[in-house]
Amino acid sequence: MINATYTYLDSFVDELIRADVRQAVVCPGSRSTPLAIALARRPEDMRIWLELDERSAGFFALGLARTIGQPVALLCTSGTAAANFMPAVVEAHYSRVPLLVLTADRPPELLDNGAPQAIDQNRLYGNYVKWFANVALPEASNEMLRYVRTLAGRAASVARSVPAGPIHLNFPLREPLTPVAGPLPAESERENLAWQGRAARQPFVNTICGPRRLDPTQLEALAAELKDVKQGLLIAGPQNNPALTAAMLELAHKLGWPVLADPLSQVRSSGTINNYDAFLRLAKFRDKLEPEVIIRFGAPSTSKPLNQYLAQYQSARMWVVDGAEEWREPSLLTAQMIWADPVAFCHDLSRNVAAKSASSAPDWPTQWHAVADQTAKLLEAKFEQNEELFEGQVFVELATLLPKNSTLFVGNSMPVRDLDTFYNRTSADVRIMCNRGANGIDGVVSSALGAAAGLTASGIDTVTAPLVLVIGDISFYHDMNGLLAAKMHKLNATIVLLNNDGGGIFSFLAQASHPEYFEQLFGTPHGLDFEPAAKMYGAKFNSAQDWPTFRHACVAAFQTPGLKIIEVKTNREHNVWQHRQLWEAIEQMPLEK
Repeated sequence: MINATYTYLDSFVDELIRADVRQAVVCPGSRSTPLAIALARRPEDMRIWLELDERSAGFFALGLARTIGQPVALLCTSGTAAANFMPAVVEAHYSRVPLLVLTADRPPELLDNGAPQAIDQNRLYGNYVKWFANVALPEASNEMLRYVRTLAGRAASVARSVPAGPIHLNFPLREPLTPVAGPLPAESERENLAWQGRAARQPFVNTICGPRRLDPTQLEALAAELKDVKQGLLIAGPQNNPALTAAMLELAHKLGWPVLADPLSQVRSSGTINNYDAFLRLAKFRDKLEPEVIIRFGAPSTSKPLNQYLAQYQSARMWVVDGAEEWREPSLLTAQMIWADPVAFCHDLSRNVAAKSASSAPDWPTQWHAVADQTAKLLEAKFEQNEELFEGQVFVELATLLPKNSTLFVGNSMPVRDLDTFYNRTSADVRIMCNRGANGIDGVVSSALGAAAGLTASGIDTVTAPLVLVIGDISFYHDMNGLLAAKMHKLNATIVLLNNDGGGIFSFLAQASHPEYFEQLFGTPHGLDFEPAAKMYGAKFNSAQDWPTFRHACVAAFQTPGLKIIEVKTNREHNVWQHRQLWEAIEQMPLEK
């Protein structure tokens, strides 16, 4: 016999499992004890990942959920512990990652009267969650068990439905918090459906949601608009659906348009334009490539030069295709917002547009590919000659070094921008991830290690198919607590640490023109030696002195279990100079006739 609280919460967890929620990130605490034990006593169905720091735990759950594509439960105790989930909840909202945030709370009689560890947790995360529920106090009755089972199924469905995102369930719990025996209704009074759930392990409530598609009349009208377009562009922005690649390339072939693929779109391949960030920053190329229509999929692109190029041609008709009824278009240039499933839209539009004849606009895609090929050859030659450590070249090296089916996780600020410019792998066999929802530098280590946990949970061997994180030193410092997850859960991951002793991105910005304030307020040199931190968390540490050392360290790290950190030390000012030298070389490229 157990008490009513555990009967209630066991039913909740049982329904999470039936709804295919099989991963839980749990932070230690007292008030959350009943939920933690309810999750832990289903080891055959629910895997527990213990995290000691709530902020790191939130991002770990985010990386885990992003990788497996399913909701992950995230549990903490009451008070400021719950507030520490906020940054990860914000990122999950903007990145459309499904999280089930479960916070324990004091019961109503202990709120707003000075009780310890009691804050106002009602709608704590504001508009950053898709749905919030202040859960009813536990009760072992037929009606309340049906309620809590329905609640679990609804929460999982809402979290994963388009657009995916976080939900928040706040559980007020009374003592006793441990599973002591207590009175329960007689068996004759128990309704089987409420106490045992539906037969054959079926969910108590099942939600069915189909893709949003345009009707034939709408598709015919859109196809008619494209009939005489000779210079169109397809842009793949950051998104997570691997099925978009084939669908988008099919549409591009039918239209005869080039595809500009963001590295976070998962669409980059030999048939796409991958290094546009390098040449679109230069006016002589932008002026030559004027589009008539632009169709964009996914979130806004990472590339500032691409966004400046789009702003230059405001007369071009821009369509944004989004599978959710949300407005992700900060340029204010869109002529048509299309709310439809992107994969279905590509297939449907392909069937409605007439194939371009060979003579319709042969120069347009040829121009794009010619400039891209020229740029790729120039950069390749420059990097072959370069012996100095350069942050951008890290991605050139990784494009060659990463084994098939690897996962490349990239930090914000300069790493994701250098990825966009210099990573030119022509086969889409590496999954690329980044926290580009809110673009923060916090929680990146934990998100990457959560992704490693997701690969492990999916049965992927992370030694033969490694996870590699490329991160700047300030971002690494922000989340050093997150390294503990690798040690606790025996995760395999390689971290490439770009250490320029400060905030490298500011050296590219206008703040650098004010030297009297720059180092103090923006450059922020820290002088930290990260090797002792690596040792504390059981990581192997290697500082690369040159490219041969870096390549050898990477190959060895990819084949070695555990956590490995490869430091690449650079100078901030010299790094800016190296970038600008490359832009000047591209500027000198002749325009092909």
